[in-house]
Amino acid sequence: MDETIGRTAEDDPPQRPTHRGPVAPIILVLLRVIQGFSSGGEYGGAATFMAEYAPDNRRGFFGSFLEFGTLVGMAAGSLFVLLLQLGLGEETMMDWGWRIPFVFAGVLGVVGLYMRTKLDESPVYEELDDNDQGKSVKEVFLILFTDCWKQLLILGGMVVAVNVVNYTLLSYMPAYLQDPVGMDSNSALTVMFLAQAFMMILIPFGGILSDKVGRKPVWYFSLIGLFAAAIPMFTLMANGFVWALIGLTVLGILYIPQISTISATFPAMFPGPVRFAGFAISYNVSPAIFGGTAPSANEAIIGATGNTVVPAYFVMGACVIGFMATIFMKETKGVSLRGSGLPEEGADIVFEEQELVDESK
Repeated sequence: MDETIGRTAEDDPPQRPTHRGPVAPIILVLLRVIQGFSSGGEYGGAATFMAEYAPDNRRGFFGSFLEFGTLVGMAAGSLFVLLLQLGLGEETMMDWGWRIPFVFAGVLGVVGLYMRTKLDESPVYEELDDNDQGKSVKEVFLILFTDCWKQLLILGGMVVAVNVVNYTLLSYMPAYLQDPVGMDSNSALTVMFLAQAFMMILIPFGGILSDKVGRKPVWYFSLIGLFAAAIPMFTLMANGFVWALIGLTVLGILYIPQISTISATFPAMFPGPVRFAGFAISYNVSPAIFGGTAPSANEAIIGATGNTVVPAYFVMGACVIGFMATIFMKETKGVSLRGSGLPEEGADIVFEEQELVDESK
């Protein structure tokens, strides 16, 4: 769906379907906003659900499959739109073919809704007493903004890095490769599909690595790597198909340690009774301010200055914010998510036990 919306918006107005006048794009934008609110709210629940079901010592690996599934969907979307454009042609695609992905997305939405209604709460949540499970919205907000405000700020800073890079590399990139880089739409979609497919394969390994060395080390590696590689790789991408593929793939690999550990890292920052809410608030407020505006800001500044490396500066700035936030994050590798206390309070015990095990070997 994202690929279809992006492709429709990239062409000149006369090429778009006009038989409904301005009503059609208005409806499309409104539906996209509704989808954004829905998926944004559900994402925190999905990450929390996977984190609470995963074994404590393998939370990185099991949690990585949330983003594995996300990349599967994005890669499949890129490939689907590419095949439609090759099969139908540009004119037919813009005439009526753009509706086809929406039909398939609608069917998948119904399937997803059915699956969602059949899920039980996680055992970790079920173990909470009735008082912790039945907190009012006011009580949840009171706990978050009095006892967990540091976690909200830390997570908000880390999410700036996650989402600015995400929107720049995975959402804005097809448009960027066409203008200003100068690729045709099919080549741009091919680059996206190949890079996303490669990232998809590596994501579980990022989760495994975080289970072994911790969440903070892999985040530091990703943030420093992206900061150092952003300008060279965006410069490289301006030199044609092969170089664009190499540049995007390198940046994608450096990004993997962040997205592969979202489910393992972020839910573990909050106590059980407010875990979903804490994750959802920080994860959605930061992208709304910084992440979602990145493509438009990139495009506007490139148009005004002619500097095609502008997206690299956005990535670098986001990485600085993410790095500063990660410094203050408490390492939670291997800690239990059970109970109503902060998981990080048990982190020192876990690390002390691990040190004793290592010394006994």
